[in-house]
Amino acid sequence: MNLQTQDIDLTACEREPIHIPGSIQPHGILLALRLSDRTLAYASANIAEIFGLDPTDALGRPFAEVLPVLSRELEAQLADPPPAGTTQYLRTIEISTAQGQRTYEAAISRSGECVVLELEETPLEAVSSLDSLYPTLRRFVEQLQGASSVEILCGLAAQDVRGMTGFDRVLIYRFDEQWNGTVIAEDRNEVLPSYLDLRFPASDIPAQARELYRRNRLRIISDANYTPVPIQSRDPAPLDLSDSVLRSVSPVHLEYMRNMGTLASMSISILRDGRLWGLISCHSKEPKRVSLQVRNACDFLTQIFSLQLEARENTTLAEKRVRLGAVQTRLLAHMAAEDHFIAGLMNNPDDLMRLAGAQGAAVLTEDRCWCLGETPSEDQVKGLFAWLSENHQEDVFSTDCLSQDYPAARSFADRASGLLSISISKARPSYVLWFRPEVVQTVKWGGNPQKPVQEEAGTARLHPRRSFEIWKETVRERSLPWDRSETEAVKELRHAIVGIVLRRAEELAAISEELRRSNKELEAFSYSVSHDLRAPFRHIVGFSELLKKQESSELSERGRRYIDTIIDSAYTAGTLVDNLLRFSQMGRTALKPRRIDMNCLIDEVRQQLTVHAAGRRIEWVIGDLPEVTADPVLIRLVFENLLDNAVKYTRPREKARIEIGSTRNGGETAFFVRDNGVGFDMRYIDKLFGVFQRLHRMEDFEGTGIGLANVRRIVERHGGRTWAEGILDRGATFSIALPDETMTEGAA
Repeated sequence: MNLQTQDIDLTACEREPIHIPGSIQPHGILLALRLSDRTLAYASANIAEIFGLDPTDALGRPFAEVLPVLSRELEAQLADPPPAGTTQYLRTIEISTAQGQRTYEAAISRSGECVVLELEETPLEAVSSLDSLYPTLRRFVEQLQGASSVEILCGLAAQDVRGMTGFDRVLIYRFDEQWNGTVIAEDRNEVLPSYLDLRFPASDIPAQARELYRRNRLRIISDANYTPVPIQSRDPAPLDLSDSVLRSVSPVHLEYMRNMGTLASMSISILRDGRLWGLISCHSKEPKRVSLQVRNACDFLTQIFSLQLEARENTTLAEKRVRLGAVQTRLLAHMAAEDHFIAGLMNNPDDLMRLAGAQGAAVLTEDRCWCLGETPSEDQVKGLFAWLSENHQEDVFSTDCLSQDYPAARSFADRASGLLSISISKARPSYVLWFRPEVVQTVKWGGNPQKPVQEEAGTARLHPRRSFEIWKETVRERSLPWDRSETEAVKELRHAIVGIVLRRAEELAAISEELRRSNKELEAFSYSVSHDLRAPFRHIVGFSELLKKQESSELSERGRRYIDTIIDSAYTAGTLVDNLLRFSQMGRTALKPRRIDMNCLIDEVRQQLTVHAAGRRIEWVIGDLPEVTADPVLIRLVFENLLDNAVKYTRPREKARIEIGSTRNGGETAFFVRDNGVGFDMRYIDKLFGVFQRLHRMEDFEGTGIGLANVRRIVERHGGRTWAEGILDRGATFSIALPDETMTEGAA
């Protein structure tokens, strides 16, 4: 029969309810009393053997009635039990049992609505008091002061825990980010083999087991071949033994221990900021009991060790932060000295890469890419930028195995197996990236990390690993990991860059506001001046014409030429004033958009211009013009200007050709007016749409230089854009694009 391993749920042991095993280890007694009435709610079945009590008869009765001597002995502790999540050692007490006087170590904890009393029989070789353990604890504390590294600290802890407990082997076991554990220190005799530097997979200690390690710091299994003692109760709900010292363990774990060649074990949790950092793991080839007092001393030693470990790691971290802080200060000075922060980064590549301990870096915006040091190609970096923009817009992103998240990274693992990035804009994707190359490692596992699936009685079941021989694995596509000081340093750099960008944005906003205010004042001034000048220029033209008509007989030929010059100049000035008034009104009048039949509008403008161009040969080519939504008065003015210019600047041609057409592009409609006139030099394109800008002599072509400025202003107020192309003496094309949804606010 073929075994289908893919159908086996490899996470089954992670869901095993190990906190409610329903039994305890046989070297103790468990009694759980209801807090509300002090009745016996749960009891281990061995009370029958030890106290001569029938559990079914004792359950539900007052504890003081069932075990009166024990109730009186522990009255104060039962009246004020410790809070949930805490196990409190009480003291060693003498108890009369069916086998005579025995010594038990008492511990108390909470479980739901019950207080749990556990009595653990004292081992024969037990230490009588903490006095005998004090020299070891004192020596350990003194040695900690001289330990120069974390490795030495761990070695001292392993040595002294083994000295107090007498286990054959004591390991210091540290978890990584994926919860794999590595043995970083060891003290042993020759009974058990060395596990130093071996790695063990996360599946060896499932998630719910790690949570119990975090919550209940110390656990002992005296004999992996023990027969569990069931807990009896009339309550169908099982008793939560998360804080128990006698809690029975999973049969899978006991099988794991036997496969490992260890029949006794003890684990002490190493916590950092309430999080499980690692374990002190003790093993013995033969069954072994360790007194509660010795275990408490080991727990105390471990807590001292954890504090010293934290202090050492924090010192190392602080020293690195100081070094990186100096680098960051230099980068900030470089950025502040440049017009744009990117120049400050790119001109100082060594500091930029040193900040994150990287071998390559890149700065990217939507339209630019700058690469420094050892990086993927520019196209590969741009592909990474697109992936980050879509999937990782958080402030800081880091990985030491980029190919896991971004498979395309396999092609450049030698330059960028590790990635650290900061996003420096939420509005428009912009990133600073740091790269680390692949570091090929050979990892020594304590046996093949894959849990085997085997067939038993026609069914498949998971087995704990049977072999702990060294199993080597070559790890590729991984870089050295980014540590906390490096991620914090680049995060601080991001805050600084955002601060620079915001400060400059505020400066630009202030300048923009001042410019807007000045423009409004200028518009008001232009409106006022142009409005007030219209009447005087009309008067000049009117009275000059009256003078020419009524007094012409009295004037010389020269006098009449002078009057004609006055009339022409006043008329031109009046036209300029009218155009200036119209230009100033563009920003003062609200848009009134509606649907416009462009074919009809162009035809009306064309007919009007044809009257003024009588006698000229003009070929009009008009394409299919779609309707648009816009202000009809202003759009009419746009095409009056464009078509009038086309008629004017084709005047030197024997046969003028003027084409009007349109195209669709995304969410906008573009119109163009193309002619075969005098054209213009593209070197002066930036002047074309400016106010009072002319590219031809006034003697050759009349005009005020405001028409195209009006065109641009009207189109931009509609949310559109304008552009032009020309070739000198070969014609020009003027284009406008109007969006499907026209802006409707007032002055732009």
